[in-house]
Amino acid sequence: MVSAPEIGLAWLAGSLTTLNPCVFPLLPLVLGGAVQANRAAPLAMGAGMVASFALLGLLVGVAGDALGLYPEHLRIAGALLLIGFGIVMLVPWLNVRFTQWMAPMATRANTASARFDAGSLGGAFAIGGLLGMVWSPCSGPMLASALTIVATEGGALRGTLILGVFGLGAATVLVAAAYASRAGFGRVRGWVIANMDRVKIGFGVLVLLLGLAILLGGDKWLEAQLIRVMPQGWIDLTTRF
Repeated sequence: MVSAPEIGLAWLAGSLTTLNPCVFPLLPLVLGGAVQANRAAPLAMGAGMVASFALLGLLVGVAGDALGLYPEHLRIAGALLLIGFGIVMLVPWLNVRFTQWMAPMATRANTASARFDAGSLGGAFAIGGLLGMVWSPCSGPMLASALTIVATEGGALRGTLILGVFGLGAATVLVAAAYASRAGFGRVRGWVIANMDRVKIGFGVLVLLLGLAILLGGDKWLEAQLIRVMPQGWIDLTTRF
């Protein structure tokens, strides 16, 4: 079954993937002239992103059943990955090394997107499908947290749903950025770049707290609280899969 907190965490992790300070400033490179060429192109990119992550969730869900992975070990591993990434963002010398390691990402993103016509819906869909792979080194801990949720219980439908929601979270930010005014997005991007150190610290603290919350059972506590206040119909809907 899939609980409401798991769906919420998957969407949050996906959103953080795109809001990651390593990724967000690169959105103009990815979006390029897609909006000018075809107003629906960003939606096609978002659909491609959701589809690629849903396919990954399907494969991981099936693998989780086949391998018989131990749920609690996977849950702890996912939390530790988040904590480790938060520490990397907060410790200056680790952050510098990580930034150097990630420097080629902009080139890869530009190269990958240049192979397709972002102005066509098919090309935009393909670009969206590739973005998760391009960004995965930088956003791996967020993706790992979602994969952990899938692998703890396995199941093809469960995996497809959770990773699809993860992709939806990432696509939400991507599409919002695409349709935001150029001046408005430019100001936000400029502020992020100008305040990169503080943004990385804030992002690192958020990811670190999320990892600690999962490690200490905060997600289970949240699930219990939501079950107490949610209408029975909502509970039945979120536990049907």
